[in-house]
Amino acid sequence: QVQLVESGGGLVQPGGSLRLSCAMSGSGFRFDDMGWYRQVPGKQRELVARITRGGRTNYADSVKGRFTISSDNAKNMMSLQMTNLKPEDTAVYYCNAAGWDSLSSRVYWGQGTQVTVSS
Repeated sequence: QVQLVESGGGLVQPGGSLRLSCAMSGSGFRFDDMGWYRQVPGKQRELVARITRGGRTNYADSVKGRFTISSDNAKNMMSLQMTNLKPEDTAVYYCNAAGWDSLSSRVYWGQGTQVTVSS
């Protein structure tokens, strides 16, 4: 059983910074890439940033230059450094991991962490 646990969300003023972390636990699963998604009520979950095992990254246009995704493959951890936060960044942020176990490809999600940007 693979579990993803996010941490680091909270309330921050516009222009502030937050760092989200995602810890992956479990065995028998090798991830190919991990990512952060976010969702606000009434809207679809959207990609924020992804990183491959090899370190390649991609970002949503709305966060380029402000957010940085990183990972520690040995520790099965991933982080999202968010700077110059804007009210429109307010959402529940979800950690995601895609990869393989001995039987099939798998996709796992964390439970989400709330990020609120407000003065």
